[in-house]
Amino acid sequence: MDLTLGKGVFLIAAPSLRDPNFRQTVVLLCEHGPEGALGVVVNRPTAMSISEALPQVPIIEGSGHVLYAGGPVQTNQVMLLYRGSEFPENAHHVFDGVCLGGDVGMVERILTDAGSQEAFRAYLGYSGWGPGQLESEMQTGSWILLPADPKLVFEKDPASAWRDLVRTLGEPYRLYAEMPFDPSCN
Repeated sequence: MDLTLGKGVFLIAAPSLRDPNFRQTVVLLCEHGPEGALGVVVNRPTAMSISEALPQVPIIEGSGHVLYAGGPVQTNQVMLLYRGSEFPENAHHVFDGVCLGGDVGMVERILTDAGSQEAFRAYLGYSGWGPGQLESEMQTGSWILLPADPKLVFEKDPASAWRDLVRTLGEPYRLYAEMPFDPSCN
């Protein structure tokens, strides 16, 4: 399978990547172009609830949704990732029924519609790369590309996401997949 950099792929941190911002991370690439790249780390839940970051949305209070650390850039900004079938006009399509952005009205709709297959995740900050920076990191072997999977983003246990994906890479990576998840990276 020959994947190329582009929105809708996972960047899997190579076991050799020691940068504490990205060690053992899975980043969903949401935008990639000549101006650079933007993504969110999908496997770093924080101890904060979403209601702490979005107090203006009362329906979120007590919903049990946690806030994820999306990356080291603009860590005071909340970014919303949605899975669904209809999105607000200002939403940015990423892949397979997943979009970035949108509005809190969609969060309210998802929380009040119990039978819905729609879901959302909220991220504090994002991961960003300037022009050519991510390509350079790919050449040094910092990242491994895999097709993005909405189930991993919205349904699976974030603590096992990196290990589970590394395990799929085959024998040379199997030893790394057995390493414990390092919560100090959070």
